[in-house]
Amino acid sequence: MADYPPDVTPSEGDRLAEVIKDWSLAHGLTVKPPPTLISAEADPKGILATAVPVTLFPSPFPRVCFDQGIAVQQAYNELYASISQDEDFLAQVVKEIGDSDDYITELWKVHLRVKQEGYVQSKSLGLFRSDYMVHQYAAGSTPQIKQVEFNTIASSFGGLSSQTSLLHKYLASNEYPWLEKSIKRNSLQLPQNQSAAGLANGIRQAFIEYGPSATNHERCVIFLVQGGERNIFDQKHLEFELQKSEEPIIPVFRLPFAEIMQHTSIAEGAGRQLLYRPPQLPAHTFEVSVIYMRSGYGPGDYPDQSAWEARYHLERSAAIKCPTVLTQVAGTKKVQQVLATPETPSNPSIIGRYMTAGSASISSLTSTFTNIYPLDETEAGLKARKIAMDPELCKAYVLKPQREGGGNNVYRSSIPGFLKTVPEPHWPSYILMELITPPPVFNTILRSGQLEHGGVICELGIYGACIWDQQAKTISHNDQVGYLLRTKGDKSEEGGVAAGFGCMDSCSLV
Repeated sequence: MADYPPDVTPSEGDRLAEVIKDWSLAHGLTVKPPPTLISAEADPKGILATAVPVTLFPSPFPRVCFDQGIAVQQAYNELYASISQDEDFLAQVVKEIGDSDDYITELWKVHLRVKQEGYVQSKSLGLFRSDYMVHQYAAGSTPQIKQVEFNTIASSFGGLSSQTSLLHKYLASNEYPWLEKSIKRNSLQLPQNQSAAGLANGIRQAFIEYGPSATNHERCVIFLVQGGERNIFDQKHLEFELQKSEEPIIPVFRLPFAEIMQHTSIAEGAGRQLLYRPPQLPAHTFEVSVIYMRSGYGPGDYPDQSAWEARYHLERSAAIKCPTVLTQVAGTKKVQQVLATPETPSNPSIIGRYMTAGSASISSLTSTFTNIYPLDETEAGLKARKIAMDPELCKAYVLKPQREGGGNNVYRSSIPGFLKTVPEPHWPSYILMELITPPPVFNTILRSGQLEHGGVICELGIYGACIWDQQAKTISHNDQVGYLLRTKGDKSEEGGVAAGFGCMDSCSLV
């Protein structure tokens, strides 16, 4: 539809905004309000919630690109599960990042300490999200998706994404047909999205694979969270999905990262089971089967050495981690850069280490890669340094650190000036990525009660759930489990919803 999404009259915009606000609050498509919206003094008990920023209409998205992302996710799960098992490769990655990134260095130290003692849990859970943007080489050519990044820790918005899809389906049935530019019922191709249920099922399967309690305590799952979490409802949807099934019964507790050592201990004996004593249930002790980390992905979660001791405490335990330190390091931008480096006779692709040579999986994976360069002193790195410092060439690139979450990247003309503030020995901790230029899309965003209409950029995330055995080198669970569409105004560089840059969206396949 050439005139989709439609322009709306002021009265139609007000009506849709009211319906979306009410539906969102009724169905948990919400976040805790930021201090810029509601001050701490105005909400001292933290009882308020506000609707998540969302588009009025599901954005048009090429079906061929959506199908491409869905089809390749299980191969990506397998690839990153395999990389997580390749300690030698990850050690080389950490070495190349070097002393320029203390955070990654400290993470690796945790792994080395546990390795010296001996791991007691060989199984790992990955709840992944592979993020893409649409790229079209020329007008009229078939669009493709190109990978922005691969997330191996705290792959968020699975809970809110499935709710956003339901919101847009509700609007398509009950509101869009009555607009001045009517959208007929069932005319939009809205794909089903079971992201919350699929991610929760990955946790459930890990809970089952952990096996029976070895300490005669009831087993539980811990959501490891940040203090003052605003994006709590996204996490709660996964928790509620976990508790829907009658068998197995899965108690779920939220534990702030800063309180790990206060409320958990390691059982005596060689098994090193992780025991949790909930502060609200002091007479009860639980054996932790699964730790699902929604924190610990950035330096801010490790303000002092005691925080690193807490991460070591978890890593050495028998609980199945999502993720382990090895899996978290596998998700660094440096790994993405090494994977995406074009193959040459002198530099063969490393993907062949992890996937069957000549398989369709390899070609499907590489078709999603974009140009990414190191900033080290290799031939490719020196070339990238020239690009990064050139005031014209840099305009086609983004500079990325080894960090998760929004707000960390440096774009276009800001790159040379930023690098001048970074000591040159620290440059290898960054990668230089060619910007993906998506086709123009227009939509209206509802944010904090205000409507913003104009050009938007959409980023597709495909979720995956994977369980593997680090010792046996086997994968017991591998699934594609839904999608996320985040949208931002085309004048915004960053796209994080929780960080205040983007909004929730869903796909209308075209």
